[in-house]
Amino acid sequence: MPPKITPSNSRAGPRVASSRGAGASAHSALPPSASAHITTIGVKRAAYGTAGIARTVLTNHFPISIPQGVISHYDVGTFITPSEKTLPARLNMDLITHLQTYVAPAVFTPRAVYDGRKNLFAVSTLKFPSGEDHYEFDVTLSDTRTTDVHRVSDKGPKIYKIRLNKVAEINPIVLERFLEGKQSHDNDVLTAITALNVVIRMEPTLKYPFNVRSFFTPQEKKDIGLGIELWRGYFQSVRPAMGKMLINIDISTGAMYKPGPLIDLCLEFICKPGQPLMLAQKRGFPERERLRLQRFISGIRVTTIHTDETGRISKTPRVVKKLSPAGAVDLQFNTREGGTMRVADYFKRVTNKPLKYPDLPCVEVGSGALLPLELCVVPPGQIMRKQVPPELTKNVLEFATKRPTDRLNSIRNGLSVLSYGQSDYVRQFGMHMEANASPLNVSARILPPPNMRYGQGSRHMIATPKEGAWNMIDRRFYRPAEIKGWIVVVYERQQRFNQNAAQNMIEGLLASFRDVDYAKGIGCPDTKPLVKYESGQGRIVDQLRAAGQEYNRVRKIFPSLIVAVLPEGGTDIYTSIKYFGDCVAGVSTQCLKSNKCFRAKMQYYANVCLKINVKLGGINTIPEPASVRYLTDQANPTIVMGADVVHPAPGSEGRPSFTSVVGNVDSDTSKYIATTRVQTSRKEMIDDLEDMVVHVLDMYRKYRRNIEKKANFEPKRIIFYRDGVSEGQFQQVIDYEVPKLRDACKRLGINPPPKITVIVVGKRHHVRFFPMTSTEGDRSENCPAGTVVDRDVTNPAEFDFYLQSHGGLLGTSRPAHYNVLLDENVFTLVFLYVCS
Repeated sequence: MPPKITPSNSRAGPRVASSRGAGASAHSALPPSASAHITTIGVKRAAYGTAGIARTVLTNHFPISIPQGVISHYDVGTFITPSEKTLPARLNMDLITHLQTYVAPAVFTPRAVYDGRKNLFAVSTLKFPSGEDHYEFDVTLSDTRTTDVHRVSDKGPKIYKIRLNKVAEINPIVLERFLEGKQSHDNDVLTAITALNVVIRMEPTLKYPFNVRSFFTPQEKKDIGLGIELWRGYFQSVRPAMGKMLINIDISTGAMYKPGPLIDLCLEFICKPGQPLMLAQKRGFPERERLRLQRFISGIRVTTIHTDETGRISKTPRVVKKLSPAGAVDLQFNTREGGTMRVADYFKRVTNKPLKYPDLPCVEVGSGALLPLELCVVPPGQIMRKQVPPELTKNVLEFATKRPTDRLNSIRNGLSVLSYGQSDYVRQFGMHMEANASPLNVSARILPPPNMRYGQGSRHMIATPKEGAWNMIDRRFYRPAEIKGWIVVVYERQQRFNQNAAQNMIEGLLASFRDVDYAKGIGCPDTKPLVKYESGQGRIVDQLRAAGQEYNRVRKIFPSLIVAVLPEGGTDIYTSIKYFGDCVAGVSTQCLKSNKCFRAKMQYYANVCLKINVKLGGINTIPEPASVRYLTDQANPTIVMGADVVHPAPGSEGRPSFTSVVGNVDSDTSKYIATTRVQTSRKEMIDDLEDMVVHVLDMYRKYRRNIEKKANFEPKRIIFYRDGVSEGQFQQVIDYEVPKLRDACKRLGINPPPKITVIVVGKRHHVRFFPMTSTEGDRSENCPAGTVVDRDVTNPAEFDFYLQSHGGLLGTSRPAHYNVLLDENVFTLVFLYVCS
């Protein structure tokens, strides 16, 4: 194994202004220097960038003061018996609130803050009755106050054990030192930041439904159908910055179960509102639909609207686990007397009236009890922790998308909902935000874009992007592909997309291949592809395979392209077609929506050609070598890789995660290949990274040696972009994945080994930038493409920056957050910004 490279001994960070290397003069303006003894996970920041047009932008950050007193940190254990599983966060919050308010108010004066799991923070040491640093309380929740998922037995209320154990004291001085670059980002700093986050979230968490760092209010909501409604929410997070502590505030969207009778929710989900008998198995309710409905409602909390045998109405929500196959009239259970009884008869006896819909199924709750659908009610404010059905994605985007001005106004309005000034918890911990706080002004720069080069025969070979876009008119692909044979498979009904529509689409694609104004240069000798109409309910893979064999029988070659026309909501068809394309070598697939390609304009087909050409092995465009000298340096062949892990959707238990690595194989960093693997569900570090990198490196060497005829085909630089890892996983990337990059080079015998630069790209954050005036924004009112921010809201010691490299279309653009973890190439700031 090669020696481990740690951040503290890695080869420096980005260079300051010097005469070495093109672009080195583009940065100076040193930041506040971190002390020499400070250790960082990633590369230390050595300079600010200065390239580009200086500009001031607004950001959704607000300054806040930090506490001055010592904070006590307690570990929390909540359970019924020592073997009890983890209790829900909302129940834990209710238990701690009840403990502080009713059970031991003298101990908790002033009240502590709690994160719903394991961490409780107090402004002073809690005075337990035992006089020790640990104590165990007994807490009982009455039926009218609890959100307990457990049934209250005849033996009396359930007793919960809450065990508190003091684990540390947090001195906020460590935060001040960290913000000044005098303290490493160690566990003390991390715990202090965690404490501040718990403080600001405590008040809204007690009032509203919450999900990790966001909470949601019904003040702005939208019914999107299928039993789901969207609520506007607010995200808040304490973030350290250079010399100050900030709160990052943003709006968010939560999918909630629609409140009301459970039977109405079920009927809306299966698109049969007002038809309760459609849920009955005896009336033909399909088993497939029952299982789909069961997946949708599992985990939801319901209350009952009937009185039990004691005459009480239970307000205790119970968690739905399953949906019974049979109706209440056919389900039986064992009675305490030793006999059996039908569920319908039991509730007839309890409620003194028969069930209105005895043939409908029952829900099985956590205790094992069976409850008829018609007696269950869904309380409001329940977050749906499952993936929204694909057909509703458009509705979610419409609700969540806000133009920059509207989003910033919503964030300003959110300050009144967050009510930092009115929160007892915020005041008690000595935190303060100005009552009329305004979004922070930060220094930014607008970088010039790299030019793009097109192929021979173009009227204009060089394109300069403007506002993140450029026009393809009069330009040919740098390297056009050839379609040796192709098939059109239509999954839309023939009445809606007939033969004439299919022929018009074919002519539109052919015209885009060869038209003077949209001359892409794709070769396509077959002007009459095979057209097949198929049913989306059939076996898609078999249909495509049969179509290819039919084409081969007639044309004596197999097709290299399959164009599929899909109906609205054809997500399952698309997935099957993509699977076919991944499994069958030599065949590319391109899906089109019927409503998009029906009487489409040439611009649409030109955009489709961009995808087709790349899928068939062509190259659309390359960066002008003079614009990216680091990438095209012939003396230092460079390979750019990207890696990511895709995890299964929420609620998909047992499904694996998928890993992928892409990398260029050409000298222009424009032709990329990809390799994928399957690994353990929800594991973020890539197990097979070494094998995947070996494949990409081997293909890179073969392409440069055999296709480009390069003498120096070995890479000397590797730029590795890692997507999808959180800040808490940066060290794992360095310890686990960087050695695999080195081992891959060693396996191939690359000597000297390439120098590696590792950059983590984060997109799942809530940092936004807004132009100061409408004239400084682009057509979508967003900051222009090329906006880079590397100060004010960045890490106090480590080298990170935000870059908004794309032009805005809808809503508010999200900049990517780049963290440089390793830089053996000692790149300049200009390169890192432009390459990103």
